[in-house]
Amino acid sequence: MLMIRLLRAPLPLLVPAMLAVALLVVPLVGLLQRAPWSSLVSRLVDDAVLEATRVSLVVSFSAAGLCLLLGLPLAWVLARVDLPFPRLVRAAVLLPMVLPPVVAGAALLFALGRRGLVGQWLDSWFGVTLPFTTAGTILAATFVALPFFVTTVESALVAQGRDLEEAAAVNAAGPMTAFATVTVPSIRGAIGAGLALSWARAFGEFGATITFAGSLGGRTRTLPLQTFLALESDPESAVAISVLLLAVSLGVLVALRGRWLTR
Repeated sequence: MLMIRLLRAPLPLLVPAMLAVALLVVPLVGLLQRAPWSSLVSRLVDDAVLEATRVSLVVSFSAAGLCLLLGLPLAWVLARVDLPFPRLVRAAVLLPMVLPPVVAGAALLFALGRRGLVGQWLDSWFGVTLPFTTAGTILAATFVALPFFVTTVESALVAQGRDLEEAAAVNAAGPMTAFATVTVPSIRGAIGAGLALSWARAFGEFGATITFAGSLGGRTRTLPLQTFLALESDPESAVAISVLLLAVSLGVLVALRGRWLTR
């Protein structure tokens, strides 16, 4: 049946489509083919890898929590409030998704560094320094992951409409009561998907992290940074960590149970 369907497809569309699939799949096959399967576990339980895993988990879960705390209200405002210059606001929200990661890190450094636009006041008033700290790593991960959460939840809110919230208002429910008891439960699937995507994005962040927070063992060196470091001295360990990161990414997609795969 599959071959019959493929034969029915127009050749000018089928050929580039198959090339696109090959472009996406062949590098992954190449990675798996080079993986040191016999020593994979021993390489992943190396002290440096375990330390980087711990940092990655702390950073990614903290970033996902911040995405929920900040992104849920932002998604609601974008979906329900008539903002001035809405296209400009949405562009600002989406920008980290397409911004080169190194540029994102540089922007964070110039804004929140010790001599940055805001960072200088954080340092002089509160003694808070963010660059090259675990907190800075969390902030960099949140910066690049937040748009994934916001766009997922906003899309669900727009698709749902305002009927449920208006019905709650008719029954004398206040805005916050309606938000907590009606809006949030009705989009919990989208919230879960947004959290999964933002967590995965934070877990795999590299460019903004190394630019803004550096690569300090036990503090800011996450698994992607450990992979980059291992490429120079121990390529097989780098491949092993890459396989782990690939498995995590695939696991997130499977956990979404087709929410994105079927689309």
